[in-house]
Amino acid sequence: MKALISVYRKEGIEKLARELRELGYEIISTGGTARYLKEKGIEVKEVSEITEFPEILEGRVKTLHPRIHGGILYRDWVEKDKEEIERLGIETIDVVVVNLYPFEEKLKEGLEEKELMEFVDIGGPTLIRASAKNFFRVVVLVDPEDYDWVIEKLKKGTLSLQDRAYLAWKAFSHTAYYDGVISQAFKKLYSIESFNKEEALPLRLKKKLRYGENPHQRGFLYENPLEDIGITKADVLQGKEMSFNNYLDADSAVRLVLEFPNQTVCAIIKHNNPCGVAVGNNVRDAFLRAKESDPVSAFGGIVAFNDRVDAETAKELTSMFLEVVIAPEYEEEALRELSKKKNFRVLRFYGLQNSFDVKKVSGGYLLQDEDTVLYERLEVVTKREPTAEEMDDLIFAYKVVKHTKSNAVVIAKGGRTLGIGSGNVSRVDSLKCAINKAKEFGFDLRGAVVASEAFFPFRDSIDIMAKEGITAVIQPGGSIRDKEVIEACNEHGIAMVFTGLRHFKH
Repeated sequence: MKALISVYRKEGIEKLARELRELGYEIISTGGTARYLKEKGIEVKEVSEITEFPEILEGRVKTLHPRIHGGILYRDWVEKDKEEIERLGIETIDVVVVNLYPFEEKLKEGLEEKELMEFVDIGGPTLIRASAKNFFRVVVLVDPEDYDWVIEKLKKGTLSLQDRAYLAWKAFSHTAYYDGVISQAFKKLYSIESFNKEEALPLRLKKKLRYGENPHQRGFLYENPLEDIGITKADVLQGKEMSFNNYLDADSAVRLVLEFPNQTVCAIIKHNNPCGVAVGNNVRDAFLRAKESDPVSAFGGIVAFNDRVDAETAKELTSMFLEVVIAPEYEEEALRELSKKKNFRVLRFYGLQNSFDVKKVSGGYLLQDEDTVLYERLEVVTKREPTAEEMDDLIFAYKVVKHTKSNAVVIAKGGRTLGIGSGNVSRVDSLKCAINKAKEFGFDLRGAVVASEAFFPFRDSIDIMAKEGITAVIQPGGSIRDKEVIEACNEHGIAMVFTGLRHFKH
């Protein structure tokens, strides 16, 4: 019996090799691994002794040889295979242990491209795939976590076909992930904008979650290895384990507050929608103004800041029930205050990187670019121009509506939301919901502004706004009835701005 071991990472490999030797396996190995095992006093036969050919091109070619791959791919249930390997003098290989050159880690070191390419493994994936293809006879190990239980089953003679299939599945997943990293890295390195007809998206499991959106669904958190920052990389400083829905809401909250790089902003998110957003003179002021926008919905919400959380703000946060707070920084005193609520999840985030958006549909996936642009232009299309204050509120409201589920309408005034209508099947219903929300909490809508993430198809929404005293509107434009909507605004003295850019969010 023979075991081929060729690993870049050596953890656990000495113990595994010793156990295999005790079971009667002859160890075959490549240069670096062979030297390591010999130093540990383990008898090893080098690959070059099997192939009768030296490693060449500075180790680029080591295991790519018929004596190696014939030994792996040999089928003991095919008579012609038996005859062929006997005639050629090929010895069978029964266990293959491989891990790969660290392309992912070297990519982050910013190596020059030719140097980086030296860490694209060729022989390793070939060995893994050959072994996994022949899992009926060959045991393939790519994960050190599997070493111990596999050895125990080999000792007892209980390693089943199902066990072998499981190891082969992990092996194929491992090489697919590895190639996915390389593929997407090329895309970034050489600024390739197009999507290929075949895409490989690398995903690495960060942790299993308690459950998915609902308790009967399994949930997992995977991270993209090519994104160094983002919600999956946030530090969980305290509190209960983050849930599937917590991560969704926290991601939405961070994306929203990062729309305001030059202002202190607080966003409160509930069920992946903003329920209160406000600019403030400081983080405490921003939080209180956001909470007052809709104090009922804020209960049990996710709170995000784009600025450092101080002790006073922390006291306000702990005065009510909230699920999560997420911010780029915290004062030490603030963390002490927040720690008084042991289950309160406190996260520190480092920003996000824009890649592409992936949504699951039956039978496949939808991929699209991230929505990273706010508007193409700001074009006043009415007789009356918005005042400077109105324009500030219009841009504020448009940033918020961009992150609200369609159909969406946001009413704002003085740098905070007064009412948010989201997820309705008609735009006028979203407007009515936003107005009702604002009135429920006693807000005066006179002088307020409205943002819509898509065009108004009819003038009915404008007529409703006018009755409430709303004075300015921002929307993409593009309806066949734009003229009718603009005329309605002119009749009521409402200023309207077109952005030329829609922000549907489903």
